[in-house]
Amino acid sequence: MTNAERATNGESRIVDLDGPVHYLDFGGPEDGPAVVLVHGLGGSHLNWDLFAPLLNEHARVYALDLPGFGRSEPGARKASVSANADALARFLTEVVGEPAVLVGNSMGGMLSILATGERPEAVTGLVLLDPAVPGPRRALDPLVALMFAIYAVPFVGERFLRMRRTRQSEVVRVREMLTLVGVDPDTVPPEVIDRSVALLQEREDIEGMDRAFLAAARSLLRVLVDPRRYRTAMASIRVPVLLVHGDRDRLIPVAAARDIARRHPSWRYLELTDVGHVPQLQVPEKLAKAVLSWLAELPPHAKG
Repeated sequence: MTNAERATNGESRIVDLDGPVHYLDFGGPEDGPAVVLVHGLGGSHLNWDLFAPLLNEHARVYALDLPGFGRSEPGARKASVSANADALARFLTEVVGEPAVLVGNSMGGMLSILATGERPEAVTGLVLLDPAVPGPRRALDPLVALMFAIYAVPFVGERFLRMRRTRQSEVVRVREMLTLVGVDPDTVPPEVIDRSVALLQEREDIEGMDRAFLAAARSLLRVLVDPRRYRTAMASIRVPVLLVHGDRDRLIPVAAARDIARRHPSWRYLELTDVGHVPQLQVPEKLAKAVLSWLAELPPHAKG
């Protein structure tokens, strides 16, 4: 693979972290900071298709599939928030091998916060993209509330995922998910959708993937219902933080991000107008510009 090809597509690799963990290595300058991209619930390395290539002239970029997601078949591993935060911390130690900047979206933001709380020496900075965070009492989007209510109920969630898989094509499922997170599928390059469809089709342990998804969803809900440990981890963070949130996010309302920004005045807060839950797919160029500007301002010791 040439450097140009790696920059665009990433080099696919597998590491054993008590089971296979797939990741993409996008390369980058040897003297640049290490940046690890962490997807959200139901996501994968593909969530970074449009964003990662915009960073790797300035940083060494990795995008992993958490156990139970993407090409990381779950096996017997747990897929709880705590287990995946541990897996992320091990990835930093055993693959990256040096302190890194974590860029986490949605559940990936939660995992990045928890991993930083557990292994502060392994993280030099945090970029939180629409992270799953607790917020003030608020009315949830009705569809989102219904979906997570279904996921939360044993047997009901499993049956729902099985029925959706048998009644909807992979293309329909990919397009529906993009719509839910605020992205117009018709604005996404066709090859990005094609790769997402192919990933769904090639998964071998489908039932294991369903179990991992539901375990992660249920664990995430428990953290948000009782966020004491989570808030403690946030309060312990001493590295620079860039918090980015779309004001049209249906999954994590912008009120939650505004509340977190008020609680942590040292964090930099950027609110994106008319943007939903995955800015890295909706406005990748705008987001990359903001992240690279923030990275350039980090003190030298925070750049690895």
